[in-house]
Amino acid sequence: MEFATCDLCDANEDRLAAGTLNVLPPVWRAFGKRRRFCGPAATLKVFEDNVLVRSTLETPGNGRVLVVDGGGSLRCALVGGNLGVLAEKNGWAGILVHGCVRDSEELDACDVGIRALATHPQRSVRKGIGERDLRVMIAGVAVMPGDWIYADADGVLVSRDKLD
Repeated sequence: MEFATCDLCDANEDRLAAGTLNVLPPVWRAFGKRRRFCGPAATLKVFEDNVLVRSTLETPGNGRVLVVDGGGSLRCALVGGNLGVLAEKNGWAGILVHGCVRDSEELDACDVGIRALATHPQRSVRKGIGERDLRVMIAGVAVMPGDWIYADADGVLVSRDKLD
């Protein structure tokens, strides 16, 4: 799908005003081969634990975007090169991590779009604690399962509906 987040904002000022289209703060770093991606959101809430991230990326993505509310932690990575490969292999359009990633060169080789706050060389713990398919807060913006995520070089949008 070809789109530009700037054009989507211009064409949907009414949705921006109504709060059914939101722009995430400009805090994201881009990884992966896909610099532009979109799809319906699948949501996770974890904290410094990526077991649910892995188990979710092991399932068919069907063009969805995995939105990981990692609480904005900058103390460890929630996604690394192996998970980037899983995302590509299983048909995920992208991953949005409100936290860190690692293995950035490996992630850049994956045919998936990835946005994260930063890189961090330390991996997360593996306790399996977290929740899936729930409303999450990403940098102050609510994201529900099924919301549409649009990301390109100019920003990341969250829409209640698919935009034309």
